[in-house]
Amino acid sequence: MVNYKVKGAIAVICVDNPPVNAVSIGVPAGVINELQKATSDPVIKGIILHGAGRGFIAGADIKEFGKPRPPGEPTLLDLVSALENSSKPVVAAIHGMALGGGLEIAMACNYRTAIKDAKLGQPEVKIGLPPGAGGTQRLPRLVGMEKALDMIVSGNPITARDGLNCRLVDEIVVELVGDTVDFLNQKLSETSTHPKVRDLTVDPSSTSMISNYKSKIEIKARGRNAPFACIECLQAAVDLPFDQGIAKEREIFEASIRSIESRAMRYVFFSERQVSKVPGINRETTTREIDSAAVLGAGTMGVGIAMNFANAGIPVKLLDQDQSLLDKGMAIIAKNYAATVRKGRLTQAAMDDRLELISTTLDFESLDEVDMVVEAVFEEMSLKKKIFRRLDSVCNKNAILASNTSYLNVNELAAQTSRAPNVLGTHFFSPANVMRLLEIIRAEKCSDETLASVMRLAKRMGKVGVISGVCPGFIGNRMLEGYFREAGFLIEEGALPHEVDKIITDFGFPMGPFAVWDLAGLDIGWRKRKAEADSRDPNERYSTIGDRLCEMGRFGQKTQAGYYRYEEGSRIPIPDRNVEKLVFQASDDAGITRRKITKQEILTRCLYPLINEGARILEEEIAIRASDIDIIYLYGYGFPNYRGGPMFYADT
Repeated sequence: MVNYKVKGAIAVICVDNPPVNAVSIGVPAGVINELQKATSDPVIKGIILHGAGRGFIAGADIKEFGKPRPPGEPTLLDLVSALENSSKPVVAAIHGMALGGGLEIAMACNYRTAIKDAKLGQPEVKIGLPPGAGGTQRLPRLVGMEKALDMIVSGNPITARDGLNCRLVDEIVVELVGDTVDFLNQKLSETSTHPKVRDLTVDPSSTSMISNYKSKIEIKARGRNAPFACIECLQAAVDLPFDQGIAKEREIFEASIRSIESRAMRYVFFSERQVSKVPGINRETTTREIDSAAVLGAGTMGVGIAMNFANAGIPVKLLDQDQSLLDKGMAIIAKNYAATVRKGRLTQAAMDDRLELISTTLDFESLDEVDMVVEAVFEEMSLKKKIFRRLDSVCNKNAILASNTSYLNVNELAAQTSRAPNVLGTHFFSPANVMRLLEIIRAEKCSDETLASVMRLAKRMGKVGVISGVCPGFIGNRMLEGYFREAGFLIEEGALPHEVDKIITDFGFPMGPFAVWDLAGLDIGWRKRKAEADSRDPNERYSTIGDRLCEMGRFGQKTQAGYYRYEEGSRIPIPDRNVEKLVFQASDDAGITRRKITKQEILTRCLYPLINEGARILEEEIAIRASDIDIIYLYGYGFPNYRGGPMFYADT
């Protein structure tokens, strides 16, 4: 795991623990042993520590958290201490990533050099923890409290160039080891004393800055403990001598690692990597190259899906029945890209390249050579069936045909074609060019090759692809029905829309059910309910409030009125007395005496249907594993990641 070389009077220690040089059991012992070799050799004057392969050192091995270590096995803390107390100067030479424990190791060294595009950060908050090996005590001593707060509480890394500007990096190098050898030899020739980060001071006036920062994040971080644990550790850097600050950080870290929040976020970390593992599909499964594509429908979903292909570097044709619709769709695409350019997340040249990849057509026959077609028209089965018959007759025999449907039976669509093994569902989430989730619906006769090809495409698009079997609503929307149904019943029985929404957002969702309904458009659900009216069991409880709002022309944000009212140009929901009157009337008409409903009842009745339906979905093998359900809810429906998803939450 650790190699040792000598270059003149410089010892070069290299951590080689693929794939990311995690500080797994064995790595601290290996580095400490080589460090001792270097410090005991009179020829050696200085030491360089670097990583092999993709980067420096990625930090602690999350798989080992909470597990016992072999007796006497050195830890990350022991390694940090050994580096800091080295009798000979040590330089961390950084390429790729120096994250978490990796950055803590680098800060324990006397100097840090880095390749210009290296990234340095303390992302522990993203798994529900503060740094635990001195990061909260050393980083503010190097970069100042303001920068340390941003890096540690957000968990977002900075570039090596940023690091140079804030003293985290001492020099940018081109040839990692060779240039660092030159850097260290220069330092050795200039001085016999080499700085230790622990000896630097923290500005005592930082307390007011910390207090202001804490106030600033209180709403955004509601329900979470880790950001505030990070802030408490940083306050300790102001209040306590270095060694006491280290002890305080460790105390807070140990409490955090036992928390449900950290357990949940570590579970999410591994669950996201697990979703790509599908029984029967492995590295030997053949896949098709998807080098050209078409999207049918230039509406909101269609243009977003077309952007995903272009973002992945795949030429895509956008087809609709009217040129004005295509022109409108392309205008939306250009507007979306321009907004990304304004925010600095895309260059103008990259925008132009992506727009070049998107063409429009009115001609079905022009789709004869594309590798994949995604149909994204209205959720009407008769229309989709007609389209799939047409596509089957036009497209080349190897083309994959996909439906962007959120409810409908993909098996029925596959049956309209002569290529059922090449047909599946691709449920993109709105806005399709932003949302990371892609629910991949495995039709009954879909081949492993087709499924593996689309899973590979999802990764190329930067999506988290999760497999679902075929059932009404698949995984995500099927579970959602009970959640929305109970929310509707709750306002019939005594709650009001804004009361339910507040409790759900306090739990950690970005929006409550009624605000979501308004955003999506109440007319969509209304259309579905009207289509199902004749088949609905007359003895089944049914809330009429949503229908009554639609009959009044209140379709949500698009009409500035739904469960809430909206000011012109605003998306902020405002409780509406007219809705309250309608709700009270609906309760009277249903013979329901309104009552006070507690927070716990609202949470229970909204969340337990999600969990129960998830259990049925597992039982029916619609989902491969419970964690797949959780990933769908985290990335597609805003379930708070620090609660792990509905199935993990049930386990707690």
